[in-house]
Amino acid sequence: MPDNQEIASQPKNNTLVPILIIAGLFFILGFVTWINGALIPFMKTINELTDAQSYLVVSASYISFVVMALPASYVINKIGYRKGMSLGLIIMAIGALVFIPAAEARTYWMFLAAIFIQGAGMTLLQTASNPYITIIGPIESAAKRIAIMGIANKVAGALGSVIFGAILLSGIDEVKEKLNLVDTAEKANLLNTMADSVVTPYIVLAIVLFLLGILIRKASLPDVEAKPIEESETGGKTKSNILQFPHLWLGVLALFVYVGVEVVAGDTIIAYGISLDIPVEQAKFFTLFTLMAMVATYALGVFLIPKYISQAFALKTSASLGIILSFCIVYTSGFTSVLLVAALGIANALVWPAIWPLALTGLGKFTKTASALLIMAISGGAIIPPLYGDLVDNKKEHLLASGVDEVTAMAEAASFGYWILLPCYVIILYYAFFGHKVGLKKA
Repeated sequence: MPDNQEIASQPKNNTLVPILIIAGLFFILGFVTWINGALIPFMKTINELTDAQSYLVVSASYISFVVMALPASYVINKIGYRKGMSLGLIIMAIGALVFIPAAEARTYWMFLAAIFIQGAGMTLLQTASNPYITIIGPIESAAKRIAIMGIANKVAGALGSVIFGAILLSGIDEVKEKLNLVDTAEKANLLNTMADSVVTPYIVLAIVLFLLGILIRKASLPDVEAKPIEESETGGKTKSNILQFPHLWLGVLALFVYVGVEVVAGDTIIAYGISLDIPVEQAKFFTLFTLMAMVATYALGVFLIPKYISQAFALKTSASLGIILSFCIVYTSGFTSVLLVAALGIANALVWPAIWPLALTGLGKFTKTASALLIMAISGGAIIPPLYGDLVDNKKEHLLASGVDEVTAMAEAASFGYWILLPCYVIILYYAFFGHKVGLKKA
């Protein structure tokens, strides 16, 4: 079937089952992705890491999107969306199994390798599922469909963060206290016991992923292709390669910084709460606050888009709110600032659903390659959180050198790190107003 043939617009009753299947895949993606919020403080403890080192947990997952996105696009072009999704799930299962020897050895690079393998599977799954859900219906309502996927994704993320937070972080405060009192041998024993707590949940996760990979292979998913751009939209010039779509490349940049701020909002909030001297038993639920804020906003987007507001308007509002919240976080303290970090979920929720259709508008036969580029932008989650960690570490060292006590220094440094959000939201705001129109004919 030619790549430039449009078969995306199908009757609603023909798209319901595929949409439900893809929603299930987004559920899996969310569950696995948002486990990182619990893994960061867990890995920091068992491997005795700095803040910056601990955020390599996030980097290992998201850097795989850079390495594997274009190969994933090639694979999907060869085997199709459905088989690509199946293969992605199986690779994720293999990554889950690698956690077992990593826990036995309590070796950080092995944990990072396991996370990277899972990320490779997620790259394949994302590269197939995001364009599929975007083009299976009218492009102007794509953000609505992606918002529904977001609800599935973040509900799963909330469950994952709570379940794995309870498994991995239970009793971590007591363990930290004991580590300061025991000798080297007993310390190693405590850390080994703590590391072993990942074995059972990751065995269960691997089994579930393998089974889903087999099931999706037999699922009923129709083939779809994107609508090609009309020459009238580009001033009569035919597009011959991917470099001729500046609105796509600016979308990649916007998505890069967006994923970074989403990960910062979700994956640093537990550690941030702990830095404010909030007990781990309370702080371990903070990622849930962020995700529930996103779910509520997704639901609002499903209701509003495209009947009441456009995808571009939703993006403008989201970026503006992100800028406001960024300022508020660094100029407040205590539990109030934690709630403001969680409120970033409101600012972030509709960014991904809005950027995808705006960036893929008119790509036609270039859609699969463009999708790979957008998936590569997820690597923002690998770059920006460690930058946050570096800001925190550097600010903490400066404050300690100035004579500030450690508890106060940690709290102030953790808050200071959120300055990293501001330029990211400014870039998203530019794309919302101007970037998504660059290279396209003005209406």
